[in-house]
Amino acid sequence: MDTRAETARILVEFLEVAITSIVFHKRVYPAGAFERRRYMNAVVHRAKQPELRDYIHSSVNALFPFIQKGLVERVLVIFFNKDDNVVNERFVFKLGMNQSSSSGSKIEEADLEFSLRSFLIKLPTSENLTKPLPPDCRWEVTAYFRGLPEVGTSKEADVWIPTDTKQWQHLPEVTPIKSMSSQPLSLQLFVEHPSPSEPKTCHV
Repeated sequence: MDTRAETARILVEFLEVAITSIVFHKRVYPAGAFERRRYMNAVVHRAKQPELRDYIHSSVNALFPFIQKGLVERVLVIFFNKDDNVVNERFVFKLGMNQSSSSGSKIEEADLEFSLRSFLIKLPTSENLTKPLPPDCRWEVTAYFRGLPEVGTSKEADVWIPTDTKQWQHLPEVTPIKSMSSQPLSLQLFVEHPSPSEPKTCHV
């Protein structure tokens, strides 16, 4: 397998675990909805509910061909109000795939996994960098593409639909959590909150 495909495979597998960890630590569901597992020699959590597990799995696995081609810029976990779709918090994975890597070259899987493992270790300790979510909030996985995939050309592209969450009008407050840079992949994880100058939503 060439460098880009192998890197994309490892990254997609990592994102599935990392997104599940984010949802667990944000306490969107009861703790009993998850079970402890080991991945990359780190303690992580896996969703017990098939619908939740399948949503995360299908969302990130549908990104594989686009990550491999370097089309995915960011993958986000967005938490928003149930009633008005106003975003409260965004966890952002910013990706950079080295497209100049030779298709015949190989990567050291252990080295890449070691770097990604540091993200999984950092996530539980980042709770103090985030804010409590309102009751009955919703969440979704959203991807930002450098180039739009052509809907109808593949079943992977058809999985993705435009999000209807409301976007912030001002630049958000950004808190870095972890970053890495290697030959095949660069990755940044940060959390975004609305700016204090962001208009407040009022309900009558």
